Amino acid sequence: MLKIENLHATVGGKEVLKGLDLEVPAGEVHAMMGPNGSGKSTLSYVIAGRDGYEITKGRILFDGKDTAEMEPEERAAAGLFLAFQYPVEIPGVTTTNFLKTALNAVRKARGEKELDAVAFLKLQKEKTAALGIDTLMLKRGLNVGFSGGEKKRNEVLQLTMLSPKFAVLDETDSGLDIDALKIVAEGVNSLRGADRGFLVITHYQRLLDYIKPDRVHVLAGGKIVKSGGPELALELEKDGYGVFAEQNGKAA
Repeated sequence: MLKIENLHATVGGKEVLKGLDLEVPAGEVHAMMGPNGSGKSTLSYVIAGRDGYEITKGRILFDGKDTAEMEPEERAAAGLFLAFQYPVEIPGVTTTNFLKTALNAVRKARGEKELDAVAFLKLQKEKTAALGIDTLMLKRGLNVGFSGGEKKRNEVLQLTMLSPKFAVLDETDSGLDIDALKIVAEGVNSLRGADRGFLVITHYQRLLDYIKPDRVHVLAGGKIVKSGGPELALELEKDGYGVFAEQNGKAA
């Protein structure tokens, strides 16, 4: 589903990703772990097509298509989703209006019928109840004044509403208490299936106690330096990233 070949990428003229190879088949959840500055967030932004993150060599294939030919909105319409580490605030746009606009834009791009207000609100009510989200939050400006946990729950609400083919979660567990962590994990697990893939980027094992990965990869110095099963995350929790410090160098 997602295949990355010899990926090199720069940010502000500095090379961060230095020959990264990764393949995540449909139906699998892969976890990406690594020390600070190893390039994890850069990878997520490059996959999503964020401005300022330039691919200088290699390619990213999604469902066999080179994403270099796709604008960010085209990637979203094709089924790619990114949950940000630091979700942005959009004053003046309520969460409900944002969700309705985003969902119908994706449906329209896929040739599907847009949802009317009644159908949308029914779907939103179902998803918010499952995630334990206060409906009053939906009337507020998107992420404006939200706590860290509220922002992350809102990201997962977007994920469950849009139901993408492939989701990249960039440190979604950051700043969450254990109860919020479980709710976020339940939202992700509810979407697991044979036709969907996930790349979960995290520093810590604790998220992987609730979102069980099929494979775990260690990113250091802009490359994947080790891969294994779920037990690899437990080893990292125990031993830390010290062994990868030399590979990591000064990557950003």
